Amino acid sequence: MAQTFTDENIHDIIASGKPVMIDFWATWCGPCVGMSPAIDAVAEEYAGRVEVGKYNIDEQNDLAMQYRIMSIPTILTFKDGKKTDLRLVGGQSIEKLRETLDALLAL
Repeated sequence: MAQTFTDENIHDIIASGKPVMIDFWATWCGPCVGMSPAIDAVAEEYAGRVEVGKYNIDEQNDLAMQYRIMSIPTILTFKDGKKTDLRLVGGQSIEKLRETLDALLAL
Protein backbone atom coordinates (compact mmCIF):
# COMPACT_ATOMS: atom_id res chain seq x y z
CA MET A 1 0.00 0.00 0.00
CA ALA A 2 1.32 3.42 -0.92
CA GLN A 3 2.04 5.92 1.82
CA THR A 4 -0.02 9.05 2.33
CA PHE A 5 2.18 12.07 1.75
CA THR A 6 1.16 15.35 3.37
CA ASP A 7 2.58 18.84 3.63
CA GLU A 8 3.71 17.87 7.14
CA ASN A 9 5.73 14.77 6.18
CA ILE A 10 6.81 15.08 2.54
CA HIS A 11 9.71 17.48 3.03
CA ASP A 12 11.34 15.17 5.59
CA ILE A 13 10.79 12.16 3.32
CA ILE A 14 12.43 13.95 0.38
CA ALA A 15 15.25 15.28 2.58
CA SER A 16 16.06 11.73 3.73
CA GLY A 17 17.81 11.25 0.39
CA LYS A 18 15.98 8.02 -0.35
CA PRO A 19 14.41 7.59 -3.80
CA VAL A 20 10.84 8.92 -3.68
CA MET A 21 7.92 8.65 -6.10
CA ILE A 22 4.99 11.00 -5.49
CA ASP A 23 1.60 10.49 -7.14
CA PHE A 24 -0.30 13.80 -7.20
CA TRP A 25 -3.99 12.87 -7.32
CA ALA A 26 -7.57 13.71 -6.26
CA THR A 27 -10.65 11.60 -5.51
CA TRP A 28 -12.63 13.22 -8.36
CA CYS A 29 -9.95 12.37 -10.97
CA GLY A 30 -10.97 9.23 -12.87
CA PRO A 31 -7.49 8.41 -14.25
CA CYS A 32 -6.03 8.95 -10.75
CA VAL A 33 -8.47 6.52 -9.16
CA GLY A 34 -7.91 4.05 -11.99
CA MET A 35 -4.16 4.14 -11.47
CA SER A 36 -4.38 3.72 -7.68
CA PRO A 37 -4.10 -0.11 -7.67
CA ALA A 38 -0.92 0.10 -9.77
CA ILE A 39 0.57 2.71 -7.41
CA ASP A 40 -0.21 0.46 -4.43
CA ALA A 41 1.29 -2.55 -6.22
CA VAL A 42 4.60 -0.84 -7.02
CA ALA A 43 4.74 0.56 -3.49
CA GLU A 44 4.75 -3.03 -2.22
CA GLU A 45 7.14 -4.30 -4.91
CA TYR A 46 9.70 -1.55 -4.26
CA ALA A 47 9.24 -1.38 -0.47
CA GLY A 48 12.56 -0.75 1.24
CA ARG A 49 14.07 0.67 -1.96
CA VAL A 50 11.73 3.54 -2.91
CA GLU A 51 9.30 5.59 -0.85
CA VAL A 52 6.10 5.50 -2.93
CA GLY A 53 3.13 7.58 -1.89
CA LYS A 54 0.08 9.58 -2.83
CA TYR A 55 -0.34 13.32 -2.35
CA ASN A 56 -4.01 14.39 -2.46
CA ILE A 57 -4.05 17.88 -3.98
CA ASP A 58 -7.49 18.63 -2.51
CA GLU A 59 -6.25 18.05 1.04
CA GLN A 60 -2.66 19.29 0.60
CA ASN A 61 -1.32 21.93 -1.74
CA ASP A 62 2.09 23.29 -0.72
CA LEU A 63 4.10 20.76 -2.74
CA ALA A 64 1.70 20.92 -5.70
CA MET A 65 2.11 24.69 -5.81
CA GLN A 66 5.89 24.50 -5.36
CA TYR A 67 6.26 22.18 -8.36
CA ARG A 68 3.47 23.81 -10.39
CA ILE A 69 1.33 20.72 -10.79
CA MET A 70 -1.26 21.79 -13.36
CA SER A 71 -2.84 18.46 -14.27
CA ILE A 72 -3.33 15.16 -12.52
CA PRO A 73 -2.33 12.46 -12.27
CA THR A 74 1.25 13.69 -12.24
CA ILE A 75 4.11 11.67 -10.82
CA LEU A 76 7.34 13.32 -9.66
CA THR A 77 10.45 11.54 -8.48
CA PHE A 78 13.21 12.59 -6.10
CA LYS A 79 16.60 11.17 -5.20
CA ASP A 80 19.32 12.46 -2.89
CA GLY A 81 16.89 15.16 -1.76
CA LYS A 82 16.48 16.63 -5.25
CA LYS A 83 13.79 16.40 -7.91
CA THR A 84 14.80 14.29 -10.89
CA ASP A 85 13.82 14.70 -14.53
CA LEU A 86 11.73 11.52 -14.32
CA ARG A 87 8.16 12.84 -14.52
CA LEU A 88 4.95 11.19 -15.70
CA VAL A 89 1.72 12.98 -16.57
CA GLY A 90 -1.60 11.23 -17.18
CA GLY A 91 -2.71 7.69 -16.50
CA GLN A 92 0.15 5.18 -16.57
CA SER A 93 0.42 1.42 -16.78
CA ILE A 94 2.07 -0.59 -14.04
CA GLU A 95 4.82 -1.42 -16.54
CA LYS A 96 5.57 2.29 -17.07
CA LEU A 97 5.63 2.84 -13.29
CA ARG A 98 8.12 -0.03 -12.88
CA GLU A 99 10.25 1.34 -15.73
CA THR A 100 10.32 4.75 -14.06
CA LEU A 101 11.19 3.29 -10.65
CA ASP A 102 13.99 1.20 -12.16
CA ALA A 103 15.36 4.32 -13.88
CA LEU A 104 15.14 6.23 -10.57
CA LEU A 105 17.11 3.53 -8.77
CA ALA A 106 19.74 3.56 -11.52
CA LEU A 107 20.39 7.33 -11.14
